[in-house]
Amino acid sequence: MPAPTAPLLDAAGKKAKDVTLEASVFAAEIKPHLVHETVRAEMNEQRSATRGAKTRGFVSGGRSKPWRQKGTGRARAGTTRAPHWTGGGVAFPTGGRNFEVKVNRKARHAALRGALSSHASNGTFGVLDGSGFDAPSTKRATGLLASWGKEAPFVVVATDEEENVIKSFRNIESVVVCAPSELNVAAAVWARSLLVTEEALEAVQGRAS
Repeated sequence: MPAPTAPLLDAAGKKAKDVTLEASVFAAEIKPHLVHETVRAEMNEQRSATRGAKTRGFVSGGRSKPWRQKGTGRARAGTTRAPHWTGGGVAFPTGGRNFEVKVNRKARHAALRGALSSHASNGTFGVLDGSGFDAPSTKRATGLLASWGKEAPFVVVATDEEENVIKSFRNIESVVVCAPSELNVAAAVWARSLLVTEEALEAVQGRAS
């Protein structure tokens, strides 16, 4: 089986040549169940899990006994912050929930390889020659994506040193720019098209190996 290739795009969005990709990463077996499991785990990791309610011990007020124990004809009460009082605490409050889903490292790597292989086989993976951006230019980046002719949304992967590329793409609608270390399965699955700079390609391949 021949090694997969991807077009190398210049700053104008024109194909300069084909770049040979690492077969172990971009021609791997796609396992939908691993991709689903990993995306679910990554989405859960972003949940803050801050939802909660206060018990009677955390609600303000209610320190003193509202009335004396006997002789009033009313039911005895020790605080106005009991659950059955208006403004009282919650009897069995929610809070502290853990949404973590454990996925082994090998499974995460296999899922990322599957997502990258899907882009490579569908022709929605491209390599960008970042040297063409000698200065930030959103207009040039927009023209590049239009010339490439792929469907949005896009994920553009660039190294931290490629500031001109990052600044050129980051303000475009339906485009997410990230570093190689930030590329995860959820982003690769969300993107209809994936564009990686030459400088970042090796790091992306190493992350999925």
